[in-house]
Amino acid sequence: MSSSSRSYRLPFIVVTSLFFLWGFITVLVDALIPRLKAVFELSFFEAGLSQFAFFLAYALVSIPVGYVIANIGYKKGVVLGLLGMGAGCLMFWPAAEFRVFGIFLLAMFMLAAGITTLQVAANPYITALGPDDTASSRLNLAQAFNSLGTTIAPLVSAAFILGTAVLSSHEIEALSETARLAYHAEEAAAVQFPFLVLAGLLVILAFAFSRFDLPAILDTDHHRSGNYGAVLRSPRLMLGALGIFVYVGAEVSIGSYMVNYFMDNGMPDMVLGSAFLSQVAGFLSGADPQSLNPARIAGTFLFFYWGGAMLGRFVGAGLMQRFRPGSILALFALGAVLLLIVTVTGVGSVAVWAPMFVGLCNSVMFPTIFSLAIGGLNQHTAQGSGVLCTAIVGGAIIPPLFGALGDVAGLQLAFLLPAACYMYIAWYGRSVSTGVIAVAGTH
Repeated sequence: MSSSSRSYRLPFIVVTSLFFLWGFITVLVDALIPRLKAVFELSFFEAGLSQFAFFLAYALVSIPVGYVIANIGYKKGVVLGLLGMGAGCLMFWPAAEFRVFGIFLLAMFMLAAGITTLQVAANPYITALGPDDTASSRLNLAQAFNSLGTTIAPLVSAAFILGTAVLSSHEIEALSETARLAYHAEEAAAVQFPFLVLAGLLVILAFAFSRFDLPAILDTDHHRSGNYGAVLRSPRLMLGALGIFVYVGAEVSIGSYMVNYFMDNGMPDMVLGSAFLSQVAGFLSGADPQSLNPARIAGTFLFFYWGGAMLGRFVGAGLMQRFRPGSILALFALGAVLLLIVTVTGVGSVAVWAPMFVGLCNSVMFPTIFSLAIGGLNQHTAQGSGVLCTAIVGGAIIPPLFGALGDVAGLQLAFLLPAACYMYIAWYGRSVSTGVIAVAGTH
């Protein structure tokens, strides 16, 4: 990496705005998926296949894309990712029109492949836009704007996309054949236009980004390709990939099962028993607190888990300007471990509320592990990014293990699994900070 006195502020703003936009667009797409599920009348197994198709892209696409980006450069890699997302959105139109589930799965895979390409290209590019010692701070700040996009998008989707209710499977079955066909046609039309708009927006973004003058700052941008053999010999990279794997798995596990945990442990009753908390639930959900059902109350307070991740990234970006990123990572990971131990061993309201604040601890983990793991890879950075993005598949593997443990021992004890994941992350951050894990075999 060349690090001159040149200011990278404008390129950083441009690429960070891309983080915001892809987070925003991704959640808008998520908001449309329930309508597509209604169109296809999916079973629980088929609905699970849609998530499998999404995560499969990380496992299959990341490493090949890392090789491609190493040859075409990061700027073209971002353009390729935007076009891939646009193609995925476009595929949802025939999926809804012809009600072919295979096309729907292909569209999900293509969308995820585009997002994966953006991840592989944009994350290391942000780390290289300045000095090495502030790389983690820059990536935390960029990821914070990604989280801002994912936080704003649900409000937009609620106002402009999800204005009409999606019927339940029982309600659909109660309709006459003619009414059922009309309903499916209306649902297909309801999603086709937004997906066409998103596809067009992504193509426009790709064109605009291709015309912007961004600095070629990495060796790969000068067509000096690295290779995966050298990357796989870097302990810091490979141990970091394991860190990404367990982090994503832990984050998704907690987010996926927390509502069930809240319900099992009486959290809705605690909320309804408090005038203040019931008002908070009503404000967040936009409903009369007295009309909230238990499931909606539990789901509403999940906001703090994901919102904490956004807030923590802004805070983390500032902390890493003053302290070692590895040390901050270890501290936040140990905080998550402590909260989960309280969850497992505690009783009453303390045990119920503790896991909600793990989101704040999660905040710095992905960007900090990523920036630490690819540090010093030089011309092999694109391949290293591909390996790290492949590890995101942990989000498809660890949550079922969490669920299986919950079936056997109960959800409260199941939180020991993500606690073990965070212990590993704490060890990794501390080891990088103290130089126990060094970059090796990359030159």
